[in-house]
Amino acid sequence: MPASSPKSSLSLDAPLSDVPGLSTAISKALGKEGFATVGQLVLHMPSRHEDRRRMEFKGFSPSEVPVCHQVKVLSTRVMRFGGRRGGNFEAVVEAAQDNPMHQQLTLRWFGMPFLQKAIAVGMEMMVYGKIKQIKDRLVMGHPEYEVVKGDEEGEAEIHTGRIVPIYPLRGALKQKMLRAAIWHVLENFDERGMADLLPPPKAGGEFDGLGRAQALRTLHKPSEMQVLEQARRYLALEEFYILQLRVVRRRLRFKHTGGHALKPEGKLLERFLASLPFAFTGAQDRSLREIAADMAMPQPMNRLLHGDVGSGKTVVALAAMLIAVESGRQGALMAPTQILAEQHYQNALRLLEPLGMRVSLRTGDKKADGGALELFEFKTGSGSTSGSTQPHIFIGTHALLYGKNESALSKLGLVVIDEQHKFGVAQRARLIARGEAPDVLVMTATPIPRTLTLTMYGDLDVSTIDERPKERGKIITAVREVTKVDEVTKFVRTQIEEGRQCYIVYPLIEESEKLDAGAAVKGHAEWSERLSPHAVGLLHGRMDSDAKEVVMRRFRSGELKALVSTTVIEVGVDVPNATVMLIHDAARFGLAQIHQLRGRIGRGSHTSWCVLFIAKGDKEAKERLHLLEETHDGFRIAEEDLKRRGPGNVLGIAQSGQAPLLFGEMLADTRLITLARRLAERTLDQDPELEKPEHLRLRPLLGNVEEDEEVGRQ
Repeated sequence: MPASSPKSSLSLDAPLSDVPGLSTAISKALGKEGFATVGQLVLHMPSRHEDRRRMEFKGFSPSEVPVCHQVKVLSTRVMRFGGRRGGNFEAVVEAAQDNPMHQQLTLRWFGMPFLQKAIAVGMEMMVYGKIKQIKDRLVMGHPEYEVVKGDEEGEAEIHTGRIVPIYPLRGALKQKMLRAAIWHVLENFDERGMADLLPPPKAGGEFDGLGRAQALRTLHKPSEMQVLEQARRYLALEEFYILQLRVVRRRLRFKHTGGHALKPEGKLLERFLASLPFAFTGAQDRSLREIAADMAMPQPMNRLLHGDVGSGKTVVALAAMLIAVESGRQGALMAPTQILAEQHYQNALRLLEPLGMRVSLRTGDKKADGGALELFEFKTGSGSTSGSTQPHIFIGTHALLYGKNESALSKLGLVVIDEQHKFGVAQRARLIARGEAPDVLVMTATPIPRTLTLTMYGDLDVSTIDERPKERGKIITAVREVTKVDEVTKFVRTQIEEGRQCYIVYPLIEESEKLDAGAAVKGHAEWSERLSPHAVGLLHGRMDSDAKEVVMRRFRSGELKALVSTTVIEVGVDVPNATVMLIHDAARFGLAQIHQLRGRIGRGSHTSWCVLFIAKGDKEAKERLHLLEETHDGFRIAEEDLKRRGPGNVLGIAQSGQAPLLFGEMLADTRLITLARRLAERTLDQDPELEKPEHLRLRPLLGNVEEDEEVGRQ
């Protein structure tokens, strides 16, 4: 892999003012956006690359993935509406290369009329974005763009004629300025001062002869796409290795935090299982045995219970809490929303009160000043004999973390956290700190590919429920063009008249000028008219908790026959009588999210139907969504979604305090993640505390487990 020799020996800590070729003005501009040293620029990774060596034009066409074209501006205009100061900017372009058909493309930026000062007729630009067919025009909405001809022509070899890096921008920085600065830094950077974070690669292996500095240089100045991909894989492995060191070390620390062996006689659990109106599936039974075995150990359990929607995770969690109760301790279940907490509470009362269990519900809401959460509701089931008797089981939202009654959870033996990825590390640690090293069971209904299980839940043991209860009804999924809405309406009315109910899901709450997508508020008015005289409700995230609960209560009771909603119903809402779901603009959703949404139906014994509306003639959306018609295997769907869309925010990075992954799209690479895990385990086997001199450089990247736990206690 070629690497040019530095012309001088600038270290990582050298200020940008020392870099030859960088003007004082550019150094100051970079400094304002947080780039003060050579190292900060070298470690600023490109988000993608464009091969500008041979820009062959093969025509403009609609695409679900972004495409790159070199174009020439033919005309521009600003469209204003209603006399407002804002407006949309459009530029009509054609290919800058040979274009015998004279095909044209419209570039459109919403709410950005000021671009008329930056883009002019005759300019040549690189544009990057998705192309859509809108009526008789091909349109690229809000493309990234970069002028390559028509402005100042300096440093052309940096921006064209090679594989060009495209960097994420900050503040007022321009792509060309940042790219040129990094180019000059690399020309003068002494890479001998950059230590490798990964162990030395094996001779003859994929990464033989490759180190961190060389991989970074290749990322910024690649000679070939194949060489670039090898460098990206090396740096991705490095990033995943650091992440795995954190989770493996946290796993080892958790195993040495005390704990209690919970090994009751099991009569309470037997009574519970005998009282259920159904038998556990094989997967439920296996998962419960794994959980019980962990709880019987003196070390605290730290286990993930994941399974497809409707697979019966909650009843397994209730059974696990009874193990804690019969051992003389308490159980707590924390849900991400009040709606879900209320639902868990009602189910727990129905199933556990006949066994003499006292069940408490706690939900909370923030003060207007943003202060601590207040305990505004404290319900205890009728099994309580007096106000002073402690509940056996607490169910609630994050309000479980707060309130004056600190002693209420003093005998906590098992913490169950539902939809774990919606909670932050600090919130989870705070709840766990309420007990004496309680067992922890986290649940998610989002099927997780193996690579994400290792990454997202790498510090947990895993139980998987991969069977659906036999008493659940079949779900039939169909993709339909939106022109079929009248036909579908007749079907929905038939279902309602037979006593069933319907969900109608939209991607937005209200209409937007910037997004061509359906909105729930307008949809509610339309469907109220279509389904009249049947009552139709509206549910979305901007409603306060009380209003949401009123709507859900009316829907559960059957007073509302249809519910128009955003994705707020995605998690946990359980109305067995709902047998129809319509999802508008289904192409805007990921496959896994649609699968999660349709899990709200098929929860009773009746056959259910999920209709996915797409735009007329959208062949790509129909092809992509076809997988949902042919399978209900959430794990297969999640794997496909990961390949197509990347991990999104599934890692919960924003809530865990970690920086976003720079190479997150490679999380679909099972081999790379497994290798990172193996390297991390080997490293910690050799040095559990990472105290060897060669590992001390990893400390700033690893963070501190004790500090994470202290955050949870505050």
